[in-house]
Amino acid sequence: MENKNTPRILIAGTSSGCGKTTITCALLQALVNRGIKTASFKCGPDYIDPMFHGEIIGVKSSNLDAFFCDDNLIKYLLDKNSSNCEISIIEGVMGFYDGQNLNTTKASSYDLAKITDTSVVLTVNCKGMANSAIALIKGFVEYRSDSNIVGVILNNISKTTYEAVKTSIENEFNGNIKVLGYLPKLPDDLIFGSRHLGLVTSDEIKDIRKKLNDLADIAEETVDIDKIIKIANNAAAINFKRPEIKLHDNKIKIAVAYDRAFCFYYRDNIELLEEMGAELVYFSPVNDKELPGDIDGLYIGGGYPELYLKELSSNHSMLDSIRTALENKTPCISECGGFMYLSNAIEGSKMLGFLQGEAINTKKLSRFGYISLIANEDNMLCKKGESIKAHEFHYYDSTHCGSSYTAVKGNGKSWDCVIATDNLYAGYPHLHFYSNLEFAENFYKKCEENKKTVVQRRIQSEK
Repeated sequence: MENKNTPRILIAGTSSGCGKTTITCALLQALVNRGIKTASFKCGPDYIDPMFHGEIIGVKSSNLDAFFCDDNLIKYLLDKNSSNCEISIIEGVMGFYDGQNLNTTKASSYDLAKITDTSVVLTVNCKGMANSAIALIKGFVEYRSDSNIVGVILNNISKTTYEAVKTSIENEFNGNIKVLGYLPKLPDDLIFGSRHLGLVTSDEIKDIRKKLNDLADIAEETVDIDKIIKIANNAAAINFKRPEIKLHDNKIKIAVAYDRAFCFYYRDNIELLEEMGAELVYFSPVNDKELPGDIDGLYIGGGYPELYLKELSSNHSMLDSIRTALENKTPCISECGGFMYLSNAIEGSKMLGFLQGEAINTKKLSRFGYISLIANEDNMLCKKGESIKAHEFHYYDSTHCGSSYTAVKGNGKSWDCVIATDNLYAGYPHLHFYSNLEFAENFYKKCEENKKTVVQRRIQSEK
């Protein structure tokens, strides 16, 4: 058992859209500007917020998800991904108590705060409110006696109103809840846009660095960052046991699709493969002409392929390269957008055509939320009956989703999904390897086998 000191704080919200992402990004940028080594985390399965944290602000960022991982793994990943950093900022998900379904706090920001024993700063959107904000805060603080809420940041409030409301809040709670600052109503050019999967991706916002630094400058004036750092530094030590991860002497090379169209990956999945011994080489299905050479496996994640249909469809050499690799049994994991890319077409635009079916925009969430995947047959990643936790969130659906796995939600609803073979996983569900490390191990082994087969084939051809 390991015992580690990890300074940390969780920025939660009363609801989605209350401003917690804006406040988190402003705080992260301010800390980075101060020269403080900062790590960041997103509660839940979201991909885009960590992209903002990691790629734009330049700090480590990953997910902490109490559905995918047990308590020990949550604490292990928190420590692992904040090593060599002076402070960790955890951004919450939805409303503070909103969990994996309507009737539970499981996998909520509150749940994560409990598991990691992290102090919480609640973001409150005060638009149209003054003293009513006190009732709202009181409800969140008292709904659970172990809420860990120690402070609030008020959003969308003027300086004059803030000063009055701040005094009222601190009087109401006898100083036990600290008002740690506010953000005023922001100009439109500092507000991040959104899309059906959440925020727009980081490379789509014009002058993003200037916007983030402008937000940081505002936060330096209106938020008590020094007090937030002090609260984080007072966090209790966390105890955990390291999971057993098999390290392989036989190194493999896995090509990972990463560009504007394919950018949704759990960082922990990527780093786990590297820790096991894989070399990851990145390529762009949009811009590159073919796959990297001498690869032993292929990983195509989710993203927004529907926004780049012309570029993807017209890149014939890349389509041919991937199709050839799959026909040669190169092991491949292809999730959500990647699954759509392997199909015949996306809304009439021709894609790889390796799989049957066409992806069509349903203009609504086709399937959404946490699921457990149970294998209906032996395949590359597992044996029949074995399971892993996963997540679906997509507006597109396919005319041929597959039936190699059954997806089961917490409410008992289920459906067949995924096309899986001895060398392929292709479907809408995004996997989280730490839910079942054997899936990653089996993928690695299959890549090792493929490497051996390719070498033997090359030797035979040279004779």
